[in-house]
Amino acid sequence: MSSLGTSFVQIKFDDIHFYENCGGGSFGSVYRAKWISQDKEVAVKKLLKIENEAEILSVLSHRNIIQFFGVILEAPNYGIVTEYASGGSLYEYLSSEESEEMDMGQVMTWAMEIAKGMHYLHCEAPVRVIHRDLKSRNVVVTADKVLKICDFGASRFHSHTTHMSLVGTFPWMAPEVIQSLPVSETCDTYSYGVVLWEMLTSEVPFKGLEGLQVAWLVVEKGERLTIPSSCPISFAELMRKCWMTDPKERPMFKQILATLESMLNDSQLPDQCNSFLHNKAEWRCEIEATLVRLKKLERDLSTKEQELKEREQRLKLWERKLIEQSNTPLFLPVAAKISAESFYESRTEESNSSEMSCQITACSNGEVGGVSLQAMMKGFGDMFSMEPVRHSGMQVNMQAKQNSSKSRSVREGRKMNMAIEREPFGWSDDSD
Repeated sequence: MSSLGTSFVQIKFDDIHFYENCGGGSFGSVYRAKWISQDKEVAVKKLLKIENEAEILSVLSHRNIIQFFGVILEAPNYGIVTEYASGGSLYEYLSSEESEEMDMGQVMTWAMEIAKGMHYLHCEAPVRVIHRDLKSRNVVVTADKVLKICDFGASRFHSHTTHMSLVGTFPWMAPEVIQSLPVSETCDTYSYGVVLWEMLTSEVPFKGLEGLQVAWLVVEKGERLTIPSSCPISFAELMRKCWMTDPKERPMFKQILATLESMLNDSQLPDQCNSFLHNKAEWRCEIEATLVRLKKLERDLSTKEQELKEREQRLKLWERKLIEQSNTPLFLPVAAKISAESFYESRTEESNSSEMSCQITACSNGEVGGVSLQAMMKGFGDMFSMEPVRHSGMQVNMQAKQNSSKSRSVREGRKMNMAIEREPFGWSDDSD
């Protein structure tokens, strides 16, 4: 902590008078407070310890980035002190009745302000920063309705091989962030597209779906937020570009700012946008229909997963029964040789039969454990119908089948030490 004390402005805990809790940031609660000696209203994020957020904020200075004042370093009262935005978060604003009066001008102004703040972080700040948790809750509205990006608890200084742990909020997170893959600045581009969608619709992204459900839909199914059919084309195209799966195909904020500037010069866009904003009843049903479809998709997945688990349990019971019944002395020597060079594999999938395979691989002279493969198989009598073994190095696949839905669960590399009971078996052989 000593290095922090010399790096940052220290503010005494007793110099802060706390008012109400005004929200939760990443890793801490945020309070409205008064910095007594400066007679200034501030926001204080209480923390268990001071980490990199203070270090990041201390080097940032931009109209659309929350202003940093200092830190409280008196254990256990750690905190970050910043300017206070009396308008609350953008999320809260969009949930209020006041948001119903939003028009094209306000949407464009705020879209530009967020983009300018993000462009500063990525390209103009003393140290380039990837926010990683850009969302409407982390954008605040000042008394004069200027937007400022805040809450850098999940942020990281940029590096060319940036690998980041899973943080953030799923509906706003890029697929690569959800998967904890290496990220670039354009993970913030994806989040920006979601915030733009919020400003246009005043809806909650993926409302009614749990975070992990959203993660599965976005990553595995390639789902994105519904853009209503009546949304102005230029806005729709910008959001789609922001949500490209490949991070390299998403625009940087310099490009986004250029796009927004060109949209401002479109004389037809204001009427189109205002008509869209004020006729929510006409297109809200499209968003709700998508949510219904996605919820059903997720329920169907859960049902299939449960069915597969039940099928796997049935397969395990059948396998155990087969092993218990395979104690016929005639086949015990054969089983010992099979187990020495065999490999059991089952794989979870859907089909119309249940199948257990064991693969016997003969060595180059066609022997298993010093015994001719053909001679060994004669010991099974008329249990099997098989063609004579013609080639050395041949693989023989033995399958036990029963009529039921198939569920094969993989246990690779496990030796199968079992004898074979007289049951109907089928043979298939493939030469190497």
